[in-house]
This record gives sequence, structure tokens and C-alpha cells, in this order.
Amino acid sequence: MSETIENLFSEDRTFPPSPEFAAAANATPEIYDRAAEDRLAFWADEAAKLQWRAPWSKVLDDSKAPFYQWFVDGKLNVTESCLDRHLDKRGDRIAFYWEGEPGDKRTFTYRELYEEVCRCANALKAMGVTKGDSVAIYLGMVPELPVAMLACARIGAAHSVVFGGFSTDALVERINDANSVAVITGDGAWRRGNVVPLKENVDRALPNTPSVKNVLVVRRTENPVEWQDGRDHWYHDVVPAASADCPAETMDSEDLLFVLYTSGSTGKPKGIAHSCAGYLTGAASTHRNVFDIKDDDVYWCTADCGWVTGHTYIVYGPLANGCTSLIYEGTPNHPDQDRWWKLIADYKATILYTAPTAIRTFMKWGVEFPQRHDLTSLRLIGTVGEPINPEAWMWYHEHIGGGRCPIVDTWWQTETGCIMISPLPGVTETKPGSATVAMPGIAVDVVNEEGESVGRGHGGYLVVREPWPSMLRTIYGDPDRYREVYWSKFDGLYFAGDGCKIDDDGYLWLLGRVDDVMLVSGHNISTTEVESALVDHPAVAESAVVGRKDDRTGQAIAAFVVLRGDQQGSETLLQELRLHVAAKIGPIAKPASIVFTDDLPKTRSGKIMRRLLRDISEERQLGDVTTLANSDIVEAIRDRAHAASDEE
Repeated sequence: MSETIENLFSEDRTFPPSPEFAAAANATPEIYDRAAEDRLAFWADEAAKLQWRAPWSKVLDDSKAPFYQWFVDGKLNVTESCLDRHLDKRGDRIAFYWEGEPGDKRTFTYRELYEEVCRCANALKAMGVTKGDSVAIYLGMVPELPVAMLACARIGAAHSVVFGGFSTDALVERINDANSVAVITGDGAWRRGNVVPLKENVDRALPNTPSVKNVLVVRRTENPVEWQDGRDHWYHDVVPAASADCPAETMDSEDLLFVLYTSGSTGKPKGIAHSCAGYLTGAASTHRNVFDIKDDDVYWCTADCGWVTGHTYIVYGPLANGCTSLIYEGTPNHPDQDRWWKLIADYKATILYTAPTAIRTFMKWGVEFPQRHDLTSLRLIGTVGEPINPEAWMWYHEHIGGGRCPIVDTWWQTETGCIMISPLPGVTETKPGSATVAMPGIAVDVVNEEGESVGRGHGGYLVVREPWPSMLRTIYGDPDRYREVYWSKFDGLYFAGDGCKIDDDGYLWLLGRVDDVMLVSGHNISTTEVESALVDHPAVAESAVVGRKDDRTGQAIAAFVVLRGDQQGSETLLQELRLHVAAKIGPIAKPASIVFTDDLPKTRSGKIMRRLLRDISEERQLGDVTTLANSDIVEAIRDRAHAASDEE
């Protein structure tokens, strides 16, 4: 990559906060001044909102950078901030509304959740799980998943949640790396009316995971499962029988809270290690300010707890703030494509936090599905997971937010623990597609290859200049890899791996992984910008762009396009799209090829697998497809790509 990424796609639409929203907002403009004046004092004030057992002696110890320590010598247990302290005043408040994919419902008040967590914690202790152990959790989105996470935290055991869609091999790798002594799983999980065989996958893993001594099994789908007495325990047998009183372990601020695995460029997943106090400080602070949480909100984050979004913005952040949340088990299109909108109407959800991939899918399905339901309870909507195209942002604004809801477009990572870049509703004027500016207390910058700030109107590498409380502490068991991956490119700067541009107003525009930047005729062009230009066309619902080798230009732009509704691909539309991109960005960005497809290859978290699209474009043998949610689409795309190349 050369000095900077080109700053090409521009966006002139702006949306200021309404006076009514601003007047009642949790965050006010002075929060930025307060954080800038004394960053450490700002974070100390945020940490003081938690429940502590012993105070810290020092806010930040940077003497062993990049192994930073926050709130040194402080003592707490995160579950006391999330549960115990709410019992007197909020004990009868709903913590979780839960709805299963088949339509069954459960609710937990804060008192009921506290008691269930204590019972589960005592059941784990009876199995020999102790402070300092690691427990793997492999479940669908049932209430027992957040219960299990909190039960581990209660007794000082680190949890390692493995997404319920992952394979046996992925489970083995994660259990062994974390040396987990127990697995919490289910007989199965519901997905589009079918059973995902969780216990069966665990059983296949266990011969290769010698550290596991016990398996706690939640009955959900009632499919037959193999059983080993002494090792396997039914949740419904042992947890209800346990005591609802479990004193919380005293934890140091820097003790390990959880390990969560994220993909590594070498193929070996990275175990991202988060500590107790700093992580919870970031989670609670950002949840309160970004989502403007009020006592009467019904907040819905649509993520899965197998990902960091579920950790921070389903479990720890909302519970620390005494929030009422909605959890849904299943997919957006079961039994019909209006399931999410029915849930919002039924529960009168006020806040929705979801992924751009989902929004683009809803665009493809059409507006008739949200229009079937009353969505006027919503007052704020947000996005997470990847950059959002401006036209998808506008669709979300108009058809889901009714033109009245602020949109918080958030950027963060598993490694950062909490939101780093986002508008603050009631404060920030938004632009479709921009995550706007850094959060108070967060020092981000965009730099060139030499680590120098590029300034406004340019693009480059996104970095963080100062440590922050919720940052990862290391890669579990591999401190050398931690240094190499995150701290070696720029001296003293955390490198996020993402490209970013700064517009003339100082707003940040995320451009995706720098690995996805294309070098076309000497110009660094972001895949995100070309995708945004394509989705700007009224016929296009979703697009993915990759660079393929080209003898003349170095790389050529290959586009894969999903059309809206009943639109049909044609040579005329193909040429129209090429000209549309040229008009929005410039002739340099015109796709050399466009393939129309019914879907794009995506992981189970909804991220597009551009690596596979590069393989298809360059007619290479396809890489691993086992992590895909829709592996069948790959062959269909390859067939269409070959047909298109034959026609050229």
C-alpha cells in the first residue's frame, strides 16, 4: 500500500439532532471537552459508576507498554455491578425479554436473573470449576447463554464463548487453546426450523480435548443425544436444585474476565483476552452514552453472544446500566421475512442495534415487510460490524427509523472491547455512511505508511494513539503475537488493521480491512467506496468488490452485485452500473467485471468473504468454506463468473 488511500466517494447529506432529542440526551457536548481536558480523570469518573469492593491506587500503569493496566489494585466482581446492585431498586424490572424461534417466550427480572446466575454458578462449583479456570460455552441464543457467562464471572472463571454455528474442529481448537475444564452446551439449537446438533458436535470434539472434565447440557430442541454418566449433566437437573445464594469471588481489576477468539491471518484464531474492570468500564460507559439508555427503554441488540457485540451490548453493558433488553433466538426470515419487525411491534422496542449486512438484506427483500408493522416505538437505531453504505443508511433511516430516529453508526472490534468511533445522539450531526468522530476519551488518528497524520481530506491507516480501559490485554497464551499483530507496524500506536479517510469536516469514514484495498493503476482504492457507489444505484441491494490481478493495471476491480426485489441482471444494467460508479467516484473506479448473483458468500456473523470472491475472480482453487453460512452460493457465483468471462 502506498502513502495514502484515495479519498474518492463523497457524501453531502447531513442530519443534525432534533432539539427534542438533544434536550433529553444522556451525553451533552461538554463530554468531549471534559475527556480532552483530562482523559484519565474522565475514565476514572466512568469507572466510579461501577460497584467496587476496594478502590484503585492508580488509574493507568503504562510502565510495561503495550501491556497496559487500568485501575491498578482495584477489587470488584463484574456481576455485582450487573446484578446485585440493582436488586433493591430495580429487582422487579425486566432484564431480558426472550423469544425463541418457534415463538415460545420467557422473561427474567433482575432478581430472577440474579438467582438463576447464582444457581448456575453453584452448579459449576459443584462440578469442580474454580477461580482461574476456563469454561467453554457453546449454545444458541437462549437465556442460559448470558446466564452461563455471568455464572462464570461470578466464581472467577474465565468464559470462552464459541459461536453455536461453528464446527467441531473450531470448537476443539478453542477449547484446547483456552484449556477449558468444562463445556456448557445444549442438546441443539433452532435455526430456520432445523436443529443445529450442538451436543453431537461437542461429543465429537471431546476425544481431542483432554482438559474437559464436565459437560452441562441445556435441553432446548429435545433431539436424542448421546450421554456419558459422570461427565454429562442436564442443566434442568442440577441448576434448579442448586442454591440461589452464591457469594461473588473478589477479583482484581486486571484478572481475566473472558477470552474470545477472532480469526487470524495465519489461520490460527487469536484468543483476545479482556480483563474485568477496564472492560466493564468501557462497556457500561459507551452503552449509556451511545444508546442514550433510559429507564423505560426496551433495547434490542440483534447480535449473538458468540461475537463480541453480544458480550458487550447484550450482556455486560446493558446489565451494568440496569437496562431492559430483548433477545431473539432465531433468524430474520423464519417463519417469514417480517419476523424482526413483528418483534419490534410486539415488544415495543425503542432501540435497535444491528448489522449493515442485515439492513442490505432487508433492502433486497423490500419495504413491504417492515410496512406490515408499527415501528413507531423506535426512537434510536444503530449499526455495527462493518462500514454501512450511504444508501443502506438512508433506507434504514427512512423505512425503519421513520425519518425521525438518530442513527449511531459504530466502529469497534473484538480487540477494543467497546465502541471507539460513533455519533453521540443528541450531540453529533450525522452523515450517511460515516461513523463520525472518536468517542470521548478515545484518541484515534489516520496515518500514512510512516505513521504521520494524513490530515483532513486524505485516507490511510486507522490507529489509536493512547491506551483505553477496555482494550485487549494480550492474545491468550501468546504475548509475542500480541506485540507483533497490534503494535509492530507503528511504534507506540495500536494498529486496528482498517483503512480510514478523514473528510474536510474531520469526520471518519471506515474503509474496511487494509487487506481489501485495491491498487489500480497506482491508485489505492477502497472496496468500501466502490461498493457504496454500486449500492447507490436504485437497482442494487448489496455488492462486494475485490481486486483481481491484471497485467495492464496491476489490479482490476471485480464486482459482485445482488439486485433488489425482482430486478433482473442484463448487459444494459451492467453498463449502466459501470457508468454510475464512474460518475460517483471517477473513471478509475469503474469495475472491469460485474457478476449478478442471488447472494454473497458470508460468514455466520454476516461478513462477506471477499477472499473467496478473489479466488473466483482469479480462477484459483477455492479456499476453506466451512465457516460460511451459505456455502452453496459459492459454486453458483463461480459458474456465473465463468460464464461472464466467456462472454467478454
